[in-house]
Amino acid sequence: MSILDRYVVRTILSSVVLVMLVFLMLGALAVLIDQQDDIGIGHYTAWSALWYTLLNLPQQAYELLPITALIGALLGLGSLARGSELTVVRSTGISVARIAGTTLMAAALLIGAELVLGEFLGPPLQEAAREQKAFSKLSNVSFGTGSGAWVRDGNLILNVAGQSGERQFGSMQIFQLSPGHELESVGLAGRATAGAKGKWLLSDYVESRFSDDTVTATPPMQRILESNVTAGFLGLAVQDPDQLTMSALWRLVSYYRSNALDAREYVFAFWSRIARTLAIAFCALLAIPFALGPLRSAGTGTRMLLGLLLGIGFFLLQRLIESSTVVFALNPVVLAWLPTALLAAVSLGLLAKTR
Repeated sequence: MSILDRYVVRTILSSVVLVMLVFLMLGALAVLIDQQDDIGIGHYTAWSALWYTLLNLPQQAYELLPITALIGALLGLGSLARGSELTVVRSTGISVARIAGTTLMAAALLIGAELVLGEFLGPPLQEAAREQKAFSKLSNVSFGTGSGAWVRDGNLILNVAGQSGERQFGSMQIFQLSPGHELESVGLAGRATAGAKGKWLLSDYVESRFSDDTVTATPPMQRILESNVTAGFLGLAVQDPDQLTMSALWRLVSYYRSNALDAREYVFAFWSRIARTLAIAFCALLAIPFALGPLRSAGTGTRMLLGLLLGIGFFLLQRLIESSTVVFALNPVVLAWLPTALLAAVSLGLLAKTR
């Protein structure tokens, strides 16, 4: 890497870091304000809210990095263009392709940071924040959202409403099917605790068993359930797909497919994470045509506004496509890559016209 490459990369990265710090401060302030209604409930104090906010910062940084990469590249390259440094560089015979290659070096470092945030820092720290808040407010709380997780294990269909501990789950429903796929029984446990060797202890378990034209109900009791579904898997299944790592999403996709279940939501989330990570490179490249063209002499505010508009547009397109995947049963892989593909087409098209 030459001195010029290092200088351009350092300029872009410093601008991205500066923009990220501003965004994180605004995001942290919003999260902290949102926690005010919960302060005072149980043992949840102002310090707990502050700690909750700090633990959520890596996940926020992961979600904001594509936008901040675009704005940072616009600011960094724009400052070089405004100071005529890029003009001097171009006059020495440095081509646009060479500048694009240097920009991709900075983008590669940002992609590495995105992978670290998304796979190792963001999800576990966010989960720790949720647990810390939940156990500070209440002694027993569900972490699941919506209708919980639906999991099929052979002739058993399990519905878990939420997770209250590492190995404890609440409100587990068990639907048992016959080999002919007829409903044999429906059970409900107030609490399910994962044991060893695929066994679950179901507390306050009631069951209705169907035979011919009769229904037999059992009083509340404890039951040992044998299942291949582990506590670790259910802990993944009750979480939002956006909060899972790529490895966890791939395990869920494999499990759902092996049990002939609809895995579109998780397939989309898996490929969307990959596409969104690679989109950082095209976000950085998109700044070059503007820095060498219409925004060469523009101020910082203009470049910031343009970056915000492009970034928000990319974000809204992703959300719109995510809803379309679930509602209209469209191909999740194609739709996951569509925003990044459009961004790549625009970036490369504008770059090819840059002189």
